[in-house]
Amino acid sequence: MSDYESLLAGASALPVSVRIQLIEAIWETVPGDALPPLSDEWIEEIERRTAEFDAGKERAIPWEQVRSEARSRTGMTASDEAR
Repeated sequence: MSDYESLLAGASALPVSVRIQLIEAIWETVPGDALPPLSDEWIEEIERRTAEFDAGKERAIPWEQVRSEARSRTGMTASDEAR
């Protein structure tokens, strides 16, 4: 089994909240200039959503609310994030 496969198997066995923490920690190690370019579909979706927001059809949701809802969906608490 390769290192990748071993890591993936171990990570897959973790609780969802811990997997999310691991994903976030790994993502933070990726340099911004190493990210792949966005697909045309994503660019179109971003432009569509931006236009709806600019036209007042959508409203922004505060990050604290988004994070709280994501935590509740996964069973993660604020103390889990601190670990």
